[in-house]
Amino acid sequence: MDAEAESAAANQECSGSSGGEGVKSTENGNKEEQREKGETTTKKEDVGGRVDPEFFCCLLQPANADSDPYYAGIRRLLLYRKAESGCVRRLDWRCNGKGYIHYRNYIRRPRNWEKSQVPSLLSTPGNSSGRWFRSSSSLSQLYDMESISSSRDVPSFNPSSARRTSVSSGGSDINHPRERQPEPGYSFVGMHCIFDHSKAAVTVLKFGKRSSDLLAYGASDGTLTVCTVSQSPSVLKQLNGHSKDVTDFDFSSNNQYIASSSMDKTVRVWELSKGTCIRVIYGVSQQLCIRFHPVNNNFLSVGNVNREITVFNFSTGRIIAKTVLKNEVTSMDHDHTGRLIFCGDQQGCIYSIGMDSRTGALSRSHRYRSSSKSKSPVTTVQYRSFSLLARGPVLLTCTQDGNLSFFRVALERKGYLTLHCSLKLAPRVHSMRASFCPLLSLEQGEYIVAGSEDSNVYFYDLTKPNNPCVNKLQGHQFPVIGVAWNYGENLLASSDLHGVVIVWKRAKTG
Repeated sequence: MDAEAESAAANQECSGSSGGEGVKSTENGNKEEQREKGETTTKKEDVGGRVDPEFFCCLLQPANADSDPYYAGIRRLLLYRKAESGCVRRLDWRCNGKGYIHYRNYIRRPRNWEKSQVPSLLSTPGNSSGRWFRSSSSLSQLYDMESISSSRDVPSFNPSSARRTSVSSGGSDINHPRERQPEPGYSFVGMHCIFDHSKAAVTVLKFGKRSSDLLAYGASDGTLTVCTVSQSPSVLKQLNGHSKDVTDFDFSSNNQYIASSSMDKTVRVWELSKGTCIRVIYGVSQQLCIRFHPVNNNFLSVGNVNREITVFNFSTGRIIAKTVLKNEVTSMDHDHTGRLIFCGDQQGCIYSIGMDSRTGALSRSHRYRSSSKSKSPVTTVQYRSFSLLARGPVLLTCTQDGNLSFFRVALERKGYLTLHCSLKLAPRVHSMRASFCPLLSLEQGEYIVAGSEDSNVYFYDLTKPNNPCVNKLQGHQFPVIGVAWNYGENLLASSDLHGVVIVWKRAKTG
């Protein structure tokens, strides 16, 4: 009996101990499950990002009867997240003294980019030190070599084509990178600043005359915004008054006033120091282009849909002179003497019109007809007093169908135009503008910068007709409409259809 009692007690102890261990293991299992659930919840929250109405609208969008029930909502969600991620990458970017191609490589880097870097030498733009260190990995060496070379048309990067891209652009091997050479004059170090205050497409933008930090841009909602792009970029004035698209504007010679034209059939004169409209000139048709006279700032020249070029008195608002062309006047510019006005019309014709600097009287001189069968509106007319390529004054015109034309100007023959060279680009849906690159062209070639439908800013060398594209800037997500240089030509501003204005900083040379 005693032996049986002892064995029963022993069995009870063993069962009790095993039961206690079972309770402990169950508790540990519950904790681990809760921890796993918590980690899963955290991962889901991290993946989903912040919850917003657009997120749920994308997920809960009802499907059509003839479509996949999961396709429409998922597609909208992916497109929404793609646009948002692009903005985040752009805002996170820091120049850090590196070339623009580094930024392009950063946004196009492969998924395992961080794993290929040495931990002690971070090469991502978001490091706290404010520097971009060189890594010893082969991918980093490839990116550094590619940023040295001036690629003409940059393909999308993938590791399998890395060696071929490097050889074609610079002729160097991945394992033997060449020494850094001076960057060409058309290279950029990155984005200087971004203005995204506009709620509509920015149709026109300009820097102040003989100013390197005063920038203004007009939008399709009728607003004019004046900014400073100095060390602390900011918006100075918001000029509200136009009820429709701002088609054009111009600074006075001292940058104290802005004259703007609009689709609401008015011309407005603004005093920048007060940010107020001091004069409104009402017309009978939509006003498309406007310029201050370069010598006598009391004259305002305006082109409109009614085929008229009208000269107004800046002080009184009265009409001084008027001339009528055959089509709508879409763009214009003065020569440096103020004796000529160059105008482009709806059918692609370019006019040279004489102007008296004292009385404002107009006299029509010459008309240049395009040989192209397709007649397209002239979106840009820009005069330049000297070009090495033409050995004299020149005129640049750009049409909506993608024709860039470069003219010699004979001032002694009242602005007679001779076509020197031209460049055919892809046709555009929107009215996009182009601009000279005067300081760059003094070094070599004849450079033109223009926006594009593919959201890039392109640089073209007219002296290289076979391979005219020498560089492109990527940062916009919508078609680029306007481009403008500052006076020192170290900053380039570009605007897009979504209302974003990017100011690019050019690399120092020499």
